[in-house]
Amino acid sequence: RALEKGMTFDRSLELLERAALRTPVVIFSYLNPILAAGPDALTRARDAGAAGILITDIPVGADPEREEWLGAGPLDFIRLVAPTTPLPRMAEIARHGSGFVYLISRLGVTGVSESVPAHLPETVRRLRSTTTLPVCVGFGISNGAQARSVGKIADGVVVGSALVTAAGKSAEAVLSLTRTLRTALDE
Repeated sequence: RALEKGMTFDRSLELLERAALRTPVVIFSYLNPILAAGPDALTRARDAGAAGILITDIPVGADPEREEWLGAGPLDFIRLVAPTTPLPRMAEIARHGSGFVYLISRLGVTGVSESVPAHLPETVRRLRSTTTLPVCVGFGISNGAQARSVGKIADGVVVGSALVTAAGKSAEAVLSLTRTLRTALDE
């Protein structure tokens, strides 16, 4: 939807800079838009207010040269860990990232989920045993109860699709969901 409406990497940086947020922002992208934005893309992102970058289509070891560029850049390089990742691979992934490790809560496609998977506490524990980086959990978290459950076992909670859905409705829907999530995490 964003691409259909003319969103580009540079436009997203303009919006980020204009928002002047005090909260750290992580850019979530595929690799190609970052490469197309040019060699100074990460520096421009930092200057616009980004704190980190998560590239969904570059697993550890897939492209060492680009991974080195991303890891040496001015942004934290957030890495993804799946719930089925073996322990040695978890450690390797965490070693190649910075900022925090993003643990995918469940298998499947992104979107709203009904509940937090029963395996999640054990998966968080396993990942924590491999790294000192904070562990943030996302994928399917869409309401206060889920955020509260995840917040009790992880260092951070990532909400994506539910916020995109709310944004498609209205700014007030985004504020309402954000308040609900914040209240649940504070309980």
